[in-house]
Order: sequence, then structure tokens, then C-alpha cells
Amino acid sequence: MNTKIDVVGKGTITTPDGFLAGAIYSGINKKAKTGLDLGIIFSSVPCNTAGVFTNNRIKAAPVVLSQGRLKLGKAAAVVANSGCANACTGKQGIADAKEISRLVAESLGISPDDVLVASTGVIGQPLPMELAKAGIPMIKVSRDGGHNFARAIMTTDRVPKEIAVRVKAGGNTFFIGGVAKGAGMIHPDMATMLCFLTTDAEVDLEFLREALKKAVDISFNVISVDGDTSTNDTVLLMANGQSENEPIAADNKYAEVFQRALNQVCIYLAKEVVRDGEGATKLIEVTVNGAPTETDARWVARIVVSSPLVKTAIYGNDPNWGRVVAAVGRSGVAVEESKLSVYIGNICVFKSGKPQNFNLDKAGAMLKKPEVLIEVQLNLGDAGATAWGSDLTEEYIKINAEYTT
Repeated sequence: MNTKIDVVGKGTITTPDGFLAGAIYSGINKKAKTGLDLGIIFSSVPCNTAGVFTNNRIKAAPVVLSQGRLKLGKAAAVVANSGCANACTGKQGIADAKEISRLVAESLGISPDDVLVASTGVIGQPLPMELAKAGIPMIKVSRDGGHNFARAIMTTDRVPKEIAVRVKAGGNTFFIGGVAKGAGMIHPDMATMLCFLTTDAEVDLEFLREALKKAVDISFNVISVDGDTSTNDTVLLMANGQSENEPIAADNKYAEVFQRALNQVCIYLAKEVVRDGEGATKLIEVTVNGAPTETDARWVARIVVSSPLVKTAIYGNDPNWGRVVAAVGRSGVAVEESKLSVYIGNICVFKSGKPQNFNLDKAGAMLKKPEVLIEVQLNLGDAGATAWGSDLTEEYIKINAEYTT
């Protein structure tokens, strides 16, 4: 079967057929740099929907509500706001999340049970419901509204993050679109920040759930800005079947290309999140090869890319490879020093357990690039994995020292 995956110019969550979106400024986010802070995604028909959420044991009200509603795997709309996380707000927070879903349902003419809710912003503050109540009826959804939705969910983000791909497989054509927000509190386990994905493919629910988990594991689960995981982390994938393609399931020929396209969308968005990390000046890519298992490789890569000492060395253009080796050693994965090698870009700095005589200036030049590549070779097996992160700068401290003041 011939397959082709192409990136769509200016693609977003409303690129797939049947999806509409819109956003307004409601006043919930007093620091909204984009002039938008409240948005809706809407499918003209109900969707098979999968979700992956934070493993933080303190879960925001929108996460609790959406997790409960997704047990049946159906949704038709999502409402999201920035500026207030609606986390640590008790029973009132749940009541407010339900009320927002009711208002959206009323506006769109659907059941509240078909509305999922997401929030991002400051923890511990009640959602300003009067602003939400006034704002929701004003949101007009349209085919080009995905771009505004992407801006409405931004907090400390400097740029919106969005993409869509066109997939041609045999006689079928379908689209996958996505938007994400996130710049801080990025070190997820099973999810990250906020990410919303749409597809007009008809996809079996169980396969949709499985495909999303696999895509998240190799994208949002291997990025790190600062080592913190939010109370609100949410990834949602909605499939409305409007492309009228042959249904995609785990046991048919379209499963592989759907998974590949979804992976591509998620990896792109994950890299954009760390590229836009709070105060970040560089994207760090850590690849681990020669691991006994893919799980081992992924874990080592995550430990290295999340190390504050590695991050600060890269920010300072300091080829201090010992910090990489130390991070590998504390990963908990079985490693052998005598087999371990480390590369900065294409320069070998540590080979088979021995320091190498390398040119410091050339290695430093590798670290000055906007994308820094680190490779770790364990030489203990055939598995590999890649993780992404950002450098750690003074600006990160400034942003987070003054977040609520």
C-alpha cells in the first residue's frame, strides 16, 4: 500500500473536516499576551475520543471531570481557558467545571456530558465564573478558528504551537491536526501541559486509545524543561470519521500509517514546547543507543535531558561531558563505564570509558547552536530512544520568581 504524510501549510486543529473552533478574551487571564483566553473546539458530529492525563496525585477539577466523562470514549466539544488552573479548588472547582461545560453545551446545542474541560494558569484560585458565563456565549466557532484557539491557551508561551498533516494511504485520505501549550512545569509522566488533537479519520476507540498512549510515550513523555509536572496536564484526541475512510483499527492495514502520522504530529508539538521553554535559548536533543530495552533507553535519555547541571552547561556553551556521564550513572539503568561513550554533536568526548582528547573550542561551538545534539552509546544492546529538553537560564528563574506578582 502506497502511503504519504505531508505537513499542511498553516495547519491546525480545524484542518480535519468537521471541526470548528473559536476563542475570545474573557478577562480570565489578566496577563494574556495574545488578547485571547477562552476557547472552544467543536465537532459537527460526536467523536471517538481518547485522553491521557497527569499522574500528579493532585489533579485539577477539569482533569477529574474530563477523565470521568471519557470512560465512555465520546465527546463533541472541548472548552479551555488560560489564566486560572481551577486546581486545588475543592468541590466548588468541580461545580464550576461542570457549569462551564453546561454553558458550552447550551451554546452548541449538545449534551453537557459531551463537553470536556481543560484549564491552565495559576493554581489555587477559583475560576472567575461571571467572566466565563459572559464569555462563552460570545465565542463563535469556525473553520479558521483553530489559530485563535491555539493562542487562547497560551500562558508564558512565546508562540502558539500548531500543526496538521495530510495522510494518503491506499485510496484513503485523512487529516490529523493538533495544538499545544506549555513552556514551564514540563516534565510529564503520561501527559503534558495541554494538547488537543483532531482527526477526520474513522478510528476504532480501543485503537485510538492505544495509538495516543504510544504517541505520548515517545513525544510528551520524553521532554523536560524544568522537572515539574502540572496538576492540569491533558492530551485529548478526537476522531469524527468525516473523511469517510475505511475504519482504522489495530488489526488492519491502515493502523501503521495512522500511528506514524500521529507520532509525527505529537513529536513536532513536543519539540515546539521545549523549544519555547521558559527562558530557553536552545533545544537539546539527547539520543541514547545500545540499550538493553527501549524503556531503558528512554529513561536514560529523560534523565540526561532533565539534569539541571547538563542544562546549565549547555546554556553556558561548556562541554562538561562529565555531567552527562553522571546523569547516565544515576538513571537507575544498568550501565557499564567501560562500554559507555558520549558525543557532543559529531565530537566524541568519552569513548569506551575513557576521556578523549578533543578540541574544546570546536565542542563549545557545537553547544552554541540553537539545536544541541548529545548522543550516549551504552553498547549493551540494540534499543534506542530520543528525548528533548531546553537549556536552563537566568530568565527561567525570573519568570517563575514573579509568576503571581
